[in-house]
Amino acid sequence: MLALRWIIVLPLVAAVLAFILFAVTGQTRFRRMGLRILMWTLAAAFVFFGVLIFENLR
Repeated sequence: MLALRWIIVLPLVAAVLAFILFAVTGQTRFRRMGLRILMWTLAAAFVFFGVLIFENLR
């Protein structure tokens, strides 16, 4: 369970760092990278929590 939490937390940290780099440099590639990381991380989080909810309903 701890490993699955880290799978969610580490990409969120990477997205935050990409947004910080975008704010500092102004290069749009960091913003696009941060949004892409954030999108896939949220998708993984929804799947993770969906599985947890499904297991509790059974």
